[in-house]
Amino acid sequence: MSEDSGQAESAGAERQQATEPDLVAALTALLDQPGQREHPGLFITFEGGDGSGKTTLLARLGGLLSEAGIPSFVTREPGGTRLGQQLRDLVQHGPEDVDPRTEALLYAADRAYHAAGVLRPSLQGGTVVLEDRFTDSSAAYQGSARKLGADEIRGLSNWATENLTPDVTVLFDVDPVVGLARAGSAPDRLERSGLAFHQRVRQAYLDMAQKEPERFVVVDASGTPDQVYELMVSGLTRRLRQLVPERT
Repeated sequence: MSEDSGQAESAGAERQQATEPDLVAALTALLDQPGQREHPGLFITFEGGDGSGKTTLLARLGGLLSEAGIPSFVTREPGGTRLGQQLRDLVQHGPEDVDPRTEALLYAADRAYHAAGVLRPSLQGGTVVLEDRFTDSSAAYQGSARKLGADEIRGLSNWATENLTPDVTVLFDVDPVVGLARAGSAPDRLERSGLAFHQRVRQAYLDMAQKEPERFVVVDASGTPDQVYELMVSGLTRRLRQLVPERT
């Protein structure tokens, strides 16, 4: 993992690995004690470069929570709604000449619709929302890698979501050379953007994690799926325990 992750929480650094029952217990405790959170539910986002493995591991985590009886669901951006899926197809498989600003606005449109119609109602209902990509993706891909300005894109995303912020963000960090090799033989439009583009994406994510260590859990995603899953469970459990309000 790059040293640029700084003081961000590194799941791989823990001596004692938390297990799935530990994670379920931490989530249950948080749902029972919402404390000062904006909503009764819990909003956990999962970020990372292409080929980091986050989507596969997120599905596995969603299955764990479902089996444990925790009210939860897995969603994604773009593509978490019918409109979002249409926008996803446009962005990933549309014309090569889609300019960066158009791309950013398409993502923002999907995010606004998704946040208003899916995310906020679910969180207000006490659900654990597991989100595959959120505003950090736009800041990394369009803001930094497309060079539109991370602050400008962050501002656009915050406007679109009315400043909806994740409680925890898990970042799957992997060298883009490894990630792109995992992506397969039929890359989409973003995956074809070149190694330098994806290196900028990775660095942008690591910079975010360094600036917001209280929100990010950085997971070394270079190992096998089982190894990375164990690191994710351990790091996420530790961060969730830190969020449980102290009883008075």
